[in-house]
Amino acid sequence: MRSDAMGADNPRMKPAAHPPTPIAIALSGLLALAIAMGIGRFAFTPLLPMMLHDGVVDLHDASWLATANYLGYWLGALACAVQPMLWRRSGRADLRHTRVVRIGLVATVLLTLGMALPPASLWPLWRFLAGVASALVFVFVSGWCLARLAALGAPALAGIIYVGPGLGITVSGLAATAMVAGGLSAAVGWAVFALLAAALAVLAWPQLRGAVPTPAAAAGTRAATSRRTIATFTLAYGLAGFGYIVTATFLPVIARQALAPGSVWLDLFWPIFGVGVAVGALLTVRLPMRLDRRHLLVACYAMQAIGILLGVWLPTLAGFALGSLLLGLPFTAITLFAMQEARRLQPHGASALIGGLTAAYGLGQIAGPPMVAWLLQHSASPAAGFTLALQIAAAALLAGAAILGTLARARPLAR
Repeated sequence: MRSDAMGADNPRMKPAAHPPTPIAIALSGLLALAIAMGIGRFAFTPLLPMMLHDGVVDLHDASWLATANYLGYWLGALACAVQPMLWRRSGRADLRHTRVVRIGLVATVLLTLGMALPPASLWPLWRFLAGVASALVFVFVSGWCLARLAALGAPALAGIIYVGPGLGITVSGLAATAMVAGGLSAAVGWAVFALLAAALAVLAWPQLRGAVPTPAAAAGTRAATSRRTIATFTLAYGLAGFGYIVTATFLPVIARQALAPGSVWLDLFWPIFGVGVAVGALLTVRLPMRLDRRHLLVACYAMQAIGILLGVWLPTLAGFALGSLLLGLPFTAITLFAMQEARRLQPHGASALIGGLTAAYGLGQIAGPPMVAWLLQHSASPAAGFTLALQIAAAALLAGAAILGTLARARPLAR
């Protein structure tokens, strides 16, 4: 009794911290993805017109800056696919997810700030490393959040996590619009986004703790998923990365090529895309978990393809606005459904599979900007080059939808 009393009075013995609630876990994932994806990856898109105006890059240079970021994202995802196997050997895999996420968030803040500073010759390196950090945060926060929410009986809240990229895209897009109106430089824009990322990281930091629980086999999971099935699903997901990236990288520039200068809408299509991303992620919360995620992915791919083609078929204010919305609505829904399908296919190795899927997605993204750069150099006009690029991107999405539909018919879920 005496030792218990002494222990209770000992100021050095702190009570155990309460574990995060499901909504706290979901919100911490939201903030982490808002930083890593909405700012670390996609702040480049609304700031690109400012960089072009300042004369610090041209379209060709911008394409290769984007490619450096996507290459980093791809290599980071490959590292994520390998690291869980190494960590399992050390017996500490479950505790390292949030540690990696925290490191990635700090790196994102610093690398975003680096884009505000000279020399410009270092920018490709900063964008490359920002891509690596984005992949690490995305893979490990997804694996941690999805596993924790499933263990707590709240898997439907996973949709909240993927509001994060849309929130980051919307805020960064609106902020860039305000900075353009104020005549600020792109360097100031990068610095502002670094400060915003730091503020969001402070909010997310306290909840990013705790181990990843060991999952039970999900309903409808086969005893052993064939490598061919995983490879086919990975290919389809990679096509989604290639399909959306042309618009996601060059949307403000494409709009300026097609529309009359001076319109306030020229800087609002990207925030509209971000709003669509956030709304689409929230809508997934209402979808029953029993629905086949592959069928949902087919619908999402088709919606994005239509959104892309609207920029070709209807190059007007209404066409770009509706196209931006249709591109954004399924954007993170595609990611969520793919991650949920990964957990179904490989419940005891989900982080490695998520890393492989993210690598395939990143590989698709790497191919997009160089294709645009080549088409711009070999087309009669920038508008003609962008038009052909958008058509190729939409075709890739439709091919991915066809693959997923075939896979769902060949391997239906068990009842």
